[in-house]
Amino acid sequence: MRVDCYYSKPIMKFIKYIFVFLFLLGTHAGVAQVKFETKVSKKKLGINERLQVSFEMNADGDNFNSPSFSGFKVVGGPSQSIQNMWINGVRTYKKTYTYFLEPRKRGIISIGQATIDVKGKTYKTSPVKIEVTAAVDKPKDPNDPSFIASNNVHLVAEVSNSNPYLNEAITVIYKLYVAPNTGVNNWDEIDIPKYNDFWSQTIDTKDQRVQTGTFKGEEYRFLVLRKTILYPQKSGKLNIEPLTLDVSVQVPTNRRDFFGGVVMGSASKKVSAGNKTITVKPLPSEGKPSDFSGAVGDFSFKVTTTKKELNATESLQAKLEVRGKGNLKLFSLPKINLPNSLEVYEPEHKESVSTTSRGMRGSISDTYTIVPQFKGKYPLPSISFSYFDPKTEQYKRLTSNETVINVLKGPTNTSEATSSATNGVVKQQVIANDTKFAFIKTATNFTPKGTTYFFKSTLFWSLVFGPFLLIPLAVVVRKKKANRDADVVGNKRRKADKLARKYLKGAKTQLGQKEAFYEALEKALHNYLKAKLHIETSDLSKDKIENLLNERGVTNAVIADFIAIFENCELARYTPITNVTMQEDYEKAAQTISLIDKQAR
Repeated sequence: MRVDCYYSKPIMKFIKYIFVFLFLLGTHAGVAQVKFETKVSKKKLGINERLQVSFEMNADGDNFNSPSFSGFKVVGGPSQSIQNMWINGVRTYKKTYTYFLEPRKRGIISIGQATIDVKGKTYKTSPVKIEVTAAVDKPKDPNDPSFIASNNVHLVAEVSNSNPYLNEAITVIYKLYVAPNTGVNNWDEIDIPKYNDFWSQTIDTKDQRVQTGTFKGEEYRFLVLRKTILYPQKSGKLNIEPLTLDVSVQVPTNRRDFFGGVVMGSASKKVSAGNKTITVKPLPSEGKPSDFSGAVGDFSFKVTTTKKELNATESLQAKLEVRGKGNLKLFSLPKINLPNSLEVYEPEHKESVSTTSRGMRGSISDTYTIVPQFKGKYPLPSISFSYFDPKTEQYKRLTSNETVINVLKGPTNTSEATSSATNGVVKQQVIANDTKFAFIKTATNFTPKGTTYFFKSTLFWSLVFGPFLLIPLAVVVRKKKANRDADVVGNKRRKADKLARKYLKGAKTQLGQKEAFYEALEKALHNYLKAKLHIETSDLSKDKIENLLNERGVTNAVIADFIAIFENCELARYTPITNVTMQEDYEKAAQTISLIDKQAR
């Protein structure tokens, strides 16, 4: 018995070591095997449902890279969670990255591979295919915050006139209606209407307050989010695109807390105002004046002069002004016709127009500077301005009175008097001149050239000492070049100005031809963006251009000017444009391109 006990203890100890070794070996093998996989909440869903995607791993890693999620919109995540537990001496570790996705289209969409580095080795998940079907009916849970929000939050577009005339102002007001027991934390504009075939201007609504009203017969609170004035530029049926918002909502549920209070739920709700269609009536052709330039509204017209008596070579100003309510920025004023003896300069165009919820109000004017050259009396003939009044549905004509300009002192225009006496032909007598060939020399006075030597001549000494004299000049030129190279800001400005002239060269050659000029100007702006931002501009909107320039560090004022030039290019298709306006747009484009090139990183 003693012998058996003596040998049993070492054997038991040896067996114990074997079990510990096998346990550690198994644990090490379990840890060494890294698992990295993709898990989805469902593999088939409707286009109106959300998908939860989780990337799980059983080891801690670095440099996690998610797939691009092409075909989906990421609406949540990534959120990260870590589980690290010991159960019966066994360690379990799990790290998860979670995303919430919304499908953008129907069909089979693949979620690509995610990658992570664990101890210097890169691991990848396997792609997962998701089937996206048409929208499915969701169960209407009365306690579901999304369901409650869909009934309590509405976005409405109100159009002031669905059957306007061409170039008659209409107002679109977007109102967000919210039920009394519902709260709105914030909202984002995710789709802004483009207003194709309209001249548009948005009215500032920052000072708007919450008001009380009714929606579908029930009491609601509402806030005016946006007011836009539209002037249709085409007749027929025109579509007003919807405004779409992403609204963060706090809604009550049927649940109660411990103290009996209503439990509030949070939801993100997309609301849209829906498409609106209006029918635009063309302006009547019956009774349309021959000089009609597209003015629609209610206007007054007058012509004034700063002087009626003056001396020759002195100046006066003649001002043509239209005042009232209507499409003031979308038509041109009539021209002034004066005798040839009055020198007339290009008019200075001024606009004093404010846009309210009822349309444009104010005045536009052309001021001509007139300089008489000769003594006499010169009539300023009456000038007519015609417009269409949508209220009376008739064309109206306004005519100014004739004004006589009396030039008191100055030379007499004799050629004009002779011209009028001979029905516009002025004849001059030809006078014979016997000395008309006197400039031709008939005698010469040549002298023999003396003998000279190159050595010690003026040219000789110039060639000897000239190079030494050029040394200080070369030093000065070199110093100026070094200073110029060191002037980083100046060089950047000169480079930017040169770049602007390069891209706008084609537009400059088309000045005076409206359609060709604005087409070339718009093409130049697109080419500049393509070269500067290294992008294709065919599918870029103004909002994307604005975001890209913002990312490059361009100031908001310069971006606004750049977008305004694009809008002018579009507006030029529907409105009369003068040479002065084209020159201003060309100079503004050159200045804006130069500023962007200086500011962009």
